[in-house]
Amino acid sequence: MNESGLQQLDSLRAELADLTARRDIQQALNDYMRGQDRLLPELQRQAFHEDGWVDCGLFAGRAWEFVDFAQGFLAQCDASQHLIGQVDITLDGKRAQGEVYFIAHHRTTEKGEKFDLFVAGRYHDEYEDRGAGWKISRRKEIVDWARTDPAADSFLREQTSLHLARRGEAG
Repeated sequence: MNESGLQQLDSLRAELADLTARRDIQQALNDYMRGQDRLLPELQRQAFHEDGWVDCGLFAGRAWEFVDFAQGFLAQCDASQHLIGQVDITLDGKRAQGEVYFIAHHRTTEKGEKFDLFVAGRYHDEYEDRGAGWKISRRKEIVDWARTDPAADSFLREQTSLHLARRGEAG
């Protein structure tokens, strides 16, 4: 193979490594969100390195302890749904940084009344591939806005044939 062919091969390898890293980071983000909403702590932990760090304002500490904190909070909610928006990742070898937009909806019951808590913000993340795949090593949650509204569920009451969500793996 000539010099030009070797350069093209090296370029393709670098592009493949970049795409693979981005795919694996996205999977960690998906595991994190699904683990939260379905109350699957082991799945949520898979998104982090064991010694990872999370600062969400209400909690700052080891990532696996954060999972216990988040799972406890979310278990008190009737339901939740966390959606990922734009994801901006900058790769640097086996390390990366990212900003991930999110919006989270939490259905709560307080004194017998249902409320919807919406939180929108961003995760400022650091990721590493330490040989066992890309995972979050540090996360800081930034809240851009939040609001709480009384729930309005007439649609759900009227549409009795809907398949309503459950938590856990079968959800």
